[in-house]
Amino acid sequence: MKDTLFVNIGRLAGILPKGVRKLCGHEMDKVESLDNAWLLVRGGKIDSFGQMPCPNYIASGFQTEDLSGKMLLPAFCDAHTHIVYAGDRRQEFVDKINGLSYEEIAKRGGGILNSADLLHNTSEDDLYEQASQRLEEMMTNGTLSMEIKSGYGLRTEDELKMLRVIRRLKENYPVTIKSTFLGAHAVGREYAGRQQEYVDLVCREMIPAVAAENLADFVDVFCDAGFFTVEQTDRILKTGTEYGLRPKIHANELAVSGGVQVGVKYNAVSVDHLERTTDVEMEVLRNSDTMPLMLPGASFFLGMPYGRAKDYVKAGLPVALASDCNPGSSPSCDMRFVMALGCIKMRLTPQESFNACTINAAAAMGCADIAGSVTIGKKAAFIVTKNVMELGFIPYFHHTPFIDRVIS
Repeated sequence: MKDTLFVNIGRLAGILPKGVRKLCGHEMDKVESLDNAWLLVRGGKIDSFGQMPCPNYIASGFQTEDLSGKMLLPAFCDAHTHIVYAGDRRQEFVDKINGLSYEEIAKRGGGILNSADLLHNTSEDDLYEQASQRLEEMMTNGTLSMEIKSGYGLRTEDELKMLRVIRRLKENYPVTIKSTFLGAHAVGREYAGRQQEYVDLVCREMIPAVAAENLADFVDVFCDAGFFTVEQTDRILKTGTEYGLRPKIHANELAVSGGVQVGVKYNAVSVDHLERTTDVEMEVLRNSDTMPLMLPGASFFLGMPYGRAKDYVKAGLPVALASDCNPGSSPSCDMRFVMALGCIKMRLTPQESFNACTINAAAAMGCADIAGSVTIGKKAAFIVTKNVMELGFIPYFHHTPFIDRVIS
């Protein structure tokens, strides 16, 4: 964006000092703000801000935009998405309505494997066009930083195809994107009954190929009941780190799987899902730099338990929230709805939920140095609200339009 001076900001919210990369415990219940403010963007970054009137030496020489009392917020950060996929899985939606569980659909060859079949028969260009539409929807809904996973390929070339699509999205959109290799999302159909051989493929062929093209920031594994064991996960994460990929991990969605422990062992940037965790996992996370990341959209869509977000906050831990946008278990990329679920179903305050969807979500994908708050030096990525002056409006009126526009 052009160098711009924003003036007459009704409330500038989400202010944090330099160096703050996450908020923990009671810190999450506070959102610093400044009323009747100005903010200068220079070189695509936040240069300075303060209370009106704007000093004359700053006001001169810049394009000026008058926000006429509107609220300016840091854009949402979505640290767990699967938006690169082909088609949809509407029939499984009906199956769920008729009583089949996520696990039952997966056991009979559906779920992730259905998405892999569709993706295999979709060209890279078509896949890019479909993903672009979802990304543009995310931007419209106020998300300007996001992590995007592979994992619907389950063959080396198809996993690379997905990651190349993510690279194209990075190149063509003015947003922050982190890419994650998730070849261990499920066992490909060709390896049914030969899971260990599939793990060999991931470690010996897929990860080296991904690294050779520099296609991913992170490596991820679905470490859970019916998917990959702790031992297999350990091997994949170890291999990924040897190739320069920092771990993220799916853990404890379907069972208390041990995934949190192996994630912390390898200094994962986040452990994601956590619908089923105990106090043991909370203590493991307490002594780590790994962000607990919960996905209330999946709980909502699948009728599963919600993560114990409030317990984590009371225990002094940080919590991040993400959409888990995907065709099978959370077909929504609306982080405003995630924020609302954080309040309605997880008992977070609006301030706690907002911080979980901004600064802590940025930490959960390793970009808290450039995103997630109003901080001098960070990228200019904002939501301009309609006539909304309180954060509580956003989750309370959870589907009333509140965004005037986004700035990136």
